[in-house]
Amino acid sequence: MNSSDTIAKWRSRFIPDHVVGEILTKEWIDTAIPVVMFIASIIAFSLLLPHFLSLGGIVELLRQMGELTFVTMGMAIVIMAGGIDLSVGSVFALANFLTLACVNYLAWPPYLALPIVIAICGLCGLVNGVLVGYLRLRAFLTTLATLIIVRALVDYLLFHYGSKVVESSPDSEFWDFLSFGTVFGFPFNYLAAIVAAVVLHVFLTRMRLGWHIRAVGGSRRSAHNAGINVRRTVCLSYIVSALLTGIAGVLYAARLNNAGTEAGVGLEVVALTAAVLGGNSLGGGRGSIPKAALGAFIVALFTNSLLRFTLPSGANPLAIGLILLLAVATDVRWLKNRHKLLSRVYVSPAYFEPPPLLSTAPDSGTPYAVNNKLQDAEPIGLDQVDGAEDIAFDADDNLYTGSRHGDILRFEAPDYASVEVFAHIGGQPLGLHFDGDGSLFACVSGMGLYKITRDREIIRLSDETNRTLLSIVDDSRMRFADDMDFAPDGRVFFSEATIRYDIFDWATDSLEARGNGRIICWDPRTNASRTVLPKRMFPNGICMIGDNESLLFAETWAARINRYWFDGPHKGKVECVIPDMPGYPDNIRRSSDGNFWVAMLGMRTPALDLAMKMPGFRRRMAQRVAFEEWIYPNINTGGVVKFDANGNVLESLWDASGDKYPMITSMREHKGYLYLAGVYNNRIGRYRIPGADPSFNDRHLYWDKRK
Repeated sequence: MNSSDTIAKWRSRFIPDHVVGEILTKEWIDTAIPVVMFIASIIAFSLLLPHFLSLGGIVELLRQMGELTFVTMGMAIVIMAGGIDLSVGSVFALANFLTLACVNYLAWPPYLALPIVIAICGLCGLVNGVLVGYLRLRAFLTTLATLIIVRALVDYLLFHYGSKVVESSPDSEFWDFLSFGTVFGFPFNYLAAIVAAVVLHVFLTRMRLGWHIRAVGGSRRSAHNAGINVRRTVCLSYIVSALLTGIAGVLYAARLNNAGTEAGVGLEVVALTAAVLGGNSLGGGRGSIPKAALGAFIVALFTNSLLRFTLPSGANPLAIGLILLLAVATDVRWLKNRHKLLSRVYVSPAYFEPPPLLSTAPDSGTPYAVNNKLQDAEPIGLDQVDGAEDIAFDADDNLYTGSRHGDILRFEAPDYASVEVFAHIGGQPLGLHFDGDGSLFACVSGMGLYKITRDREIIRLSDETNRTLLSIVDDSRMRFADDMDFAPDGRVFFSEATIRYDIFDWATDSLEARGNGRIICWDPRTNASRTVLPKRMFPNGICMIGDNESLLFAETWAARINRYWFDGPHKGKVECVIPDMPGYPDNIRRSSDGNFWVAMLGMRTPALDLAMKMPGFRRRMAQRVAFEEWIYPNINTGGVVKFDANGNVLESLWDASGDKYPMITSMREHKGYLYLAGVYNNRIGRYRIPGADPSFNDRHLYWDKRK
C-alpha cells in the first residue's frame, strides 16, 4: 500500500464524513440557527444589561412568555397545516375583555367564566376554519378580515364598557393564583404553557389527527389522495389556534387586569415571527411545538431586553420586523438549498481495498471459470414475476416468491404454471423461509420481519431494534431487512443490508464501501430484536451451518463470505470463509450433499475495484456526475457458486450471455433441481442438478429432525 492509499484509508476511518449528511437529514437541524441565536442573545444581553440574569428578572420574563408561548403554538399548528392566522391578536383582545367582563363586571366564578371565554374564542377559530377549510377562501385575506371584524367588536365593547370591567376584581384565591401564582418558584402561566406544549407535541407526533395536520401542510393533494379529510383538518387547526389564543388572553387578563385598547395589537406579527424563527416553515408540513416554544422564548427575550435599553418609540416593532424578515429569508433560502447541500455531502465514500480479482475466463482453470450451464435452466413464471428476490417451498412443493408490488406469489406444484397472490404485505418481500408450522417468514424492505400464517394472516414480528449508542444515525428503525434463517431454538437471524439507504438506492451503498449494514436477531421468547453484528458491508445471505452454533453470511460489496458464531465457546467470533470472490455474493442456501450454494448478483470489474481505493474520486463523481453515469457494480452476468464449510469452492454455474439470468440474487435446491431467483429477472429458473438427491427438501434440515 502506497502512502496516498494509507492516508486515504486512515482519513476515511477517523473522519466520519457521513455524519454531516446524517445531521442534515434530521428535522432538528432546522432549529440549529435559532438555538445559536438564543445562546448568542443571552450572552450579549448578559454583558450589556446589569442584573439581566437575576432571579426576579427571569421570573418576570417567564411570566410574560407564558402568554406568548400559547399564541405562538397555535400559530405554529396553523402554519404546519399550510395556513396562517392573522386574527390571533384580535381574538386575544376579545378573550382579555370577555374575561374581565365575566369575572369583574358580571361577578361570575372564574372556574365558570374561563371555559366560556375560551369556548367563544374557539367559535372565532371555527369561523376561520369553515371559511378557509370548507369554503376554500385564502387564509391570508380571510384571517385579515376576521382580524378587522373582531378588533372592531372589541373596540366597540371597550368604548361602552371599558371602565366598568376594571372597576373591581374578584376576591378569589384561584384568580390570584392565575395572576401571580408560582409552582416551585416558576410562574404558573409559563408552567401551564410547558404542559400544553408537551400535550400538543404528543398530539402532533403520536396521534392520527396530528399526523394529518402535517401531511395536509406538506401537500394537500397527496393528503387527499391518501384518504385524509383535508377540509376538516384545516378547520381543526384554526380551532386549536383560537383556543390556545383564548387561554393566553385569559392569563393576560388575570395578570394585568387591564382593558386598554393596546391588548393584542401587533400580536399576530410577534407570534408569526416567533413561530418562523423557531424553525417552523412558512411552506407548511415542517415544524414542531418545541420549535414554536423556542421561537417564543427568543422573541420575548429580545423585546423584554430592548425595553430595558429605553430606546426611542418604534424600536421594538422595528426589531421584530427585522427579526421576522431574517427568519423568513433564512427559511426560504434554507428550504431551497438544503437538499442541494445534502445531495453533495450525503454520499460519503470510504477507503476499501478489494481482495485480488480472480480470473473467471473459460480457460482459466479456476473453479470460477465462466460457463453457460444456466442457459439450460427452464423458465417458470416468464414475464409474470417482477422483483423475485428469493424463493421458498412449502410442504406441498408449492413455490413462493416476492414481488416488487408488495405481493407474495404462489406457483402451484407440480408444473408451476398456475400463479396466485398468496398475500399482499406492501414494501418488497426479500428473504423467505418456512417454519415448522408452515408459516412463511419474510424480510420486507422498508418494513422489517413479518410472518404469514397458513391462514394468510399477516403478522408483523419486528420493525425496530436497539439503537446504537452515540450514533448520529437513528438505526432503531429497519430500512432494508434482507435475508434470514432460523436458529435451532427458534430465533431468527436476519440481515439488514444498509441503515442509510432503501432498496431503490442499494447500488449507492456500494459507492460508499462503508460498513452500513448489520445482522439482527429476533427472539420469539421476548418478541424483541437486537443488533448482534454491526458495521458490515451490505450483509446479505444468512444460512445456518448446521452445528447449532454458527451461521454463514455474505458481505456483498466486500466480495466475501463470513462465519459468525452466535452460540457455543466461540460465541461472538467472526471468521472469513471465502475472502476473494470474483463477484458479489448474495443469498446462501444449503445443498443436498451437505455443502452450500451462494448466488452471485454480479461480477467485479477492474474499474470499480480501483475506484474503491479512491474515496475522493468517488466523492467527486457523486457530486459532479449525473446519477445514471456513476460507476456501479456490474449486474449483467449472473452465477451460482457451490462451496463447503471450509471455504473450498467446488463448482460454479453461469449464464455468460446474460440473456436469461443476468442477475441472480438467490437460489434454492429442491428435489433435484436448483431454482434461481433474480430481483431484476423476468423469470424464475429451474436447473436440473446432475446427481442431486431427488427427494431433498431443505425443510428436513430444520424441522423434520426436531419432531
